[in-house]
Amino acid sequence: MATTPADRGPDSTLAFLRAGYRFIGERCDRYGSDIFRTRILLAPTICLRGRPAATLFYDTERFRRREAMPLRVQRTLTGRGGVQGLDGPEHRDRKAMLMSIMTPAAIGQLGQLFDDEWQARIPAWEGAAPVTLYDELGRLLTRVVCSWAGVPLAASQVDRRTVELHAMIEAPAIVGPRHWRGLLARRRAERWIADIIERTRIGTLPAPAGSALKVIAEHRDAQGRLLPRRIAAVELLNVLRPTVAVDRFIVFAALALHDHPAWRQRVRGDDEATEQFVQEVRRYYPFFPAAAAQVRRSFDWQGHHFPRGRRVLLDLYGTNHHPALWPEPELFRPERFAGRPVDPFHLIPQGGGDHWTGHRCAGEWITIDLMKRAVTNLTSAMRYEVPPQDLAVDLRRMPALPPSGLTLTNIRRTD
Repeated sequence: MATTPADRGPDSTLAFLRAGYRFIGERCDRYGSDIFRTRILLAPTICLRGRPAATLFYDTERFRRREAMPLRVQRTLTGRGGVQGLDGPEHRDRKAMLMSIMTPAAIGQLGQLFDDEWQARIPAWEGAAPVTLYDELGRLLTRVVCSWAGVPLAASQVDRRTVELHAMIEAPAIVGPRHWRGLLARRRAERWIADIIERTRIGTLPAPAGSALKVIAEHRDAQGRLLPRRIAAVELLNVLRPTVAVDRFIVFAALALHDHPAWRQRVRGDDEATEQFVQEVRRYYPFFPAAAAQVRRSFDWQGHHFPRGRRVLLDLYGTNHHPALWPEPELFRPERFAGRPVDPFHLIPQGGGDHWTGHRCAGEWITIDLMKRAVTNLTSAMRYEVPPQDLAVDLRRMPALPPSGLTLTNIRRTD
């Protein structure tokens, strides 16, 4: 039996918060191992990275998700009782519900709304004061995803709902006032969406056929029961919130275009080059740091023991930067994706494995489509300048974002 390296000290929670995205990877490098033991939030935890680890982690016979995610994550980011914390038949049923919304036609409709909204905003950006791309994208995506999902949203409510969705995204890995704002935002958002679910069910709010609102409000489980109103709200927010979170990936795409200007010309009118560029943005830049699971029953793997009930963290960022998987991982090189199919356990910014039966993000195809459209808009639909500003991406901050939010000036529509 191999000896699993272990962190010294009684608990590594503060070290995790200080190191951020590099916490697991730095220790793996230090120990010369892609697995080590530690304590996070006082709970014994096994940390993993790499493709073999990802393949293991998404084995539902060995791991479960129920009770694996820390409560602070459930109470802010994902919501309690959502699909991320389910297993077995209940998970398959709930995941099938969400995947039924993600048809190619529906993704295309969302993308067209996004393009239309982007084009409509350019005149307001032209000649205006400096525009913060992150702020604009948050409001834009909130309007777009609510319209697409069938969720009514008055213009006067856009700012408020965007702030709430952002607060939920930012809260899990922080302490103090920003975390408390995330807790409050979650409660307010669930009440807002639960009311909409109830109005849809009693018929006072018509929901478009095939919309996320209608599908989730009317979904019945294997026993023929409607989802409890709060759970239905959690799942509808699991459509809205991750779509708004794509604003971070789009900011990173704009940052990559700024840092690697040769790619501006390469992606214009070239869908294959745009695909490569977007996939490299997803690999290179930080999104969600790690995923959590719990050992279903004791087993041994590669000489390491996994006791029943032990929490396991898979390093998403570290796997996307693993030198055994990605030559020169700290270089931004979209061409690495030329002619290369995406392995489900290799590139895992939004989880690994199978979309339909596993815990890979149901909205991953939406993410890719919106990013590609954003790159096209940034390179073909408008011209702009990036003035001097703080564009450093601090990997200690989770979730990461350039401090400036990426300020653009002198925006002009392309003739």
